Amino acid sequence: MYPRLKIYLKRIEENTRVVRQLCAGHGIRIMGVTKACCGAPELAEAYLAGGLAMIGDSRVANLKKLKNIEAEKWLIRPPMLSEIEDLVCYADVSLQSEMETVRAINKECEKQRKRHKIILMMDLGDIREGYVDEEELIVAAVETEKLSHVDLYGIGTNLTCFSFIQADEEKMERLAEMRKKVENAAGHTLEIVSGGNSAALDLMMRGGICEGIDSFRLGESLLFGKERSRYTFLPGTRNDGFILECEVVEAKVKPSLPWGTDGVDSYGRKPVFTDRGEKRKKVICAIGRQDFDAETATPVDEGILILGASSDHLMLDVTDSVKEYKVGDIVELRLGYFSVLRAFTSPYVEKIFLKK
Repeated sequence: MYPRLKIYLKRIEENTRVVRQLCAGHGIRIMGVTKACCGAPELAEAYLAGGLAMIGDSRVANLKKLKNIEAEKWLIRPPMLSEIEDLVCYADVSLQSEMETVRAINKECEKQRKRHKIILMMDLGDIREGYVDEEELIVAAVETEKLSHVDLYGIGTNLTCFSFIQADEEKMERLAEMRKKVENAAGHTLEIVSGGNSAALDLMMRGGICEGIDSFRLGESLLFGKERSRYTFLPGTRNDGFILECEVVEAKVKPSLPWGTDGVDSYGRKPVFTDRGEKRKKVICAIGRQDFDAETATPVDEGILILGASSDHLMLDVTDSVKEYKVGDIVELRLGYFSVLRAFTSPYVEKIFLKK
C-alpha cells in the first residue's frame, strides 16, 4: 500500500544514545517526546534502548498507548479537566499552570489511590503556557506541596514553540533562581527543573545552561538529530529515520509556468512560480497536504525538485533526475518534523516500523 512511511528504529535509537551522552556531559537528563509519532510504542522502545528512562507526550490518548512501557510517563501539555481520570491512570507526571487543574488531579488521585507528580510551568517570554508572575508561581507551589495525593516534582519552562523566543543565559538563570525560591517556599529540594526542548541544545553546547537546570524535553533532536535554535544537525546523528514512499500517478512534459487568470490559494495568497522553461518533465504522486508537509520533506533523489502540493496531489519536477520516472514508480522523501507529524496523523499513510 502506498503512500507508506518507513520508520528506521535503530537510527532513532542511535540518535537518542548520541544526544543523551551529549546532554549528560552538561548535567542534563532527557525526557523523550513521542507526540510526532502519535505515541507509538515502537518509538518509545527505541528511546529506552537509547538509554532514556522518561517518556512524554502532549495527549493523554497517546500515553494510553504506552501503558505497557516501563518508563516514567509525562503529559507535556496542561490537561483538560475532562481528561483528569485518564491522566491519573496513564501518566506519572504532568506540566501544570492552573491550580484548579492540580486540585482536580489531587482529588482523582485520592479516588484511584495513586500519587501524581506536578511540574509547575513558568512563562519566560514565549507567551504559551506557564506563570508570568513569580509570586503566583510560588503560591501555587506552596499549595501543591500541601495537597495530599500529588507531589511537587519540579518547575519548568517552554520556549521557541509559539512566539519562537529563544532560550538564553538570562532566561535560564532566572529559571534557576526560581528553583531556589520555590525550594525555600516548599521546604524541600525539587527533583527536576525542565529547561526546555530541542531549541535549548545550542545554548547548552555553548555553555549557556547554568547550574540548577537539569532536564530537557526532546523530540526533534532525537528523531532527526537536529537542534531547533539554529536548525543544525548534531555531530554523530542521522536525519534519515523517516522515509516516505509515494507512487507516481502521472508523468508528463509540461511548462514550468501556469497559464490563465491567476487567483489565490486556500490561505488567500497568490502562488509564485519560477520560469524553468517550456518543457519540463513533471510527475504527480498520490499524496498531499492532508498526509504530509511538503515544506519539511526532501527528495532522496537529489535530481527531484518539489514544486508544491494540494490536499491530495504532490507535484514534482524530475527533469534533472538521472532516473526516468513513469507511472507506478515510487518516489522516496526524507521527512522532517512537521511532515512526520502529519504523516502519522493521516490514516491514508501506512506505517512500517523497521528494526534497522
